[in-house]
Amino acid sequence: MGDVETLDLISDLPQSIVEIILTLLPIRDAVRTSILSTKWRYRWATLTHLVFDDTCVAMCNDKGLIENNLIKFITRALFLHQGPIHKFQLSTSYLQCCPDIDQWILFLSRSDIKELVLELGEGEWFRVPSCLFNCKKLTRLELTRCEFDPPPGFKGFPCLKSLSLCQVLIAAEAIESLISGCPLLEILSLSYFDSLVLNIRAPNLKYLCLEGEIKDICLESTPLLVAMSVAMYLTDDIAEHLEQSSSCNFIKFLGGVPRLESLIGHIYFTKYLSIGDYPGRFPITYSYLKTVELYQVSFEDMKEILVVLRLITNSPNLKELQISGSSNTLVAMEAPDLDFWIKECPKGCTFEKLKIVKMTDMSGVPHEMEFIKFLLANSPVLEMMTIAPCVYVIDGRLSMLIELLRFRRASAQAEILFIRD
Repeated sequence: MGDVETLDLISDLPQSIVEIILTLLPIRDAVRTSILSTKWRYRWATLTHLVFDDTCVAMCNDKGLIENNLIKFITRALFLHQGPIHKFQLSTSYLQCCPDIDQWILFLSRSDIKELVLELGEGEWFRVPSCLFNCKKLTRLELTRCEFDPPPGFKGFPCLKSLSLCQVLIAAEAIESLISGCPLLEILSLSYFDSLVLNIRAPNLKYLCLEGEIKDICLESTPLLVAMSVAMYLTDDIAEHLEQSSSCNFIKFLGGVPRLESLIGHIYFTKYLSIGDYPGRFPITYSYLKTVELYQVSFEDMKEILVVLRLITNSPNLKELQISGSSNTLVAMEAPDLDFWIKECPKGCTFEKLKIVKMTDMSGVPHEMEFIKFLLANSPVLEMMTIAPCVYVIDGRLSMLIELLRFRRASAQAEILFIRD
């Protein structure tokens, strides 16, 4: 019986196993392991990854008490910590412009911090302290609802590989300088910016996510980019700017990304790419592009259709295509220049690898149907084409289905799935 009482398997676990256990626990529970035994006391204090959120303290109706308890918990955890801290993450809706955060970041800047994530709630914006710019070993930086103002002479983060700025107050030229000053940058996410004008020079960039009011973007040097997701919001000011623009947005945005494998374009993306005078000869072949998703394509706008055609006909290894429509049915039905397809579609074009096509929010207007007809006739290995009519199209669904069944299919295995509901 005595042997059973003295048996303590958990305290004799190897240090590496203990670290894994503590890392998988929420920080509040990791701290509580100190009560397990004397051997476990402050074992959590050597963790290199610290993640704090609102669950670190008990919830109540007193917001001020929650803020105070959260500040005390984080401050005490950092005070008791021993050794380097490689990752610090703070995700909270209670702390905004809090001077204690400045002190935490100052402490982290002396602890070889490599990953810093600040996700702060609504309220007064937190101004990032100058000591952050001394964290030269940073490999990942994510800021939400912060004010970011690099000091004069700041040369960038030489080790940074991942940068995410969401609702961050920062000048456009400061963003450009920051990106250029991160030579190893591979992942870039910029969200909720107003009237953004930006030249991106990032020779090692592989993943790009843009969302917000984008006025003018040029991917000046991104030769290794493999995946891109873009969502644009169109204001009256940006619409006026685009109408007056003569430079080709398609070339500025997609003219220098030869290794692109995945492209997702949300609202207004094809509209943006259609702006400007297009040069006669297409400058690039997307030999690695396998997946394309384009949302809210206007099929009454010939320039937007040309954007789609240029993209897919210059992607010889395209495997999956998804497009949603956003057509003004009355306008699209009035003047369907169907000779467009004879003039603009390249002769002998074949989609040798295309297997999956998804067409959603289709209205059945002539140019939508011609596009579907073009795909079916030139996709010899197509396996499935899914077509979902727009919810507002009720009476025309049967005629749309009948027309679809008449189209010639280059692939004998191609199935058409028409989703009625």
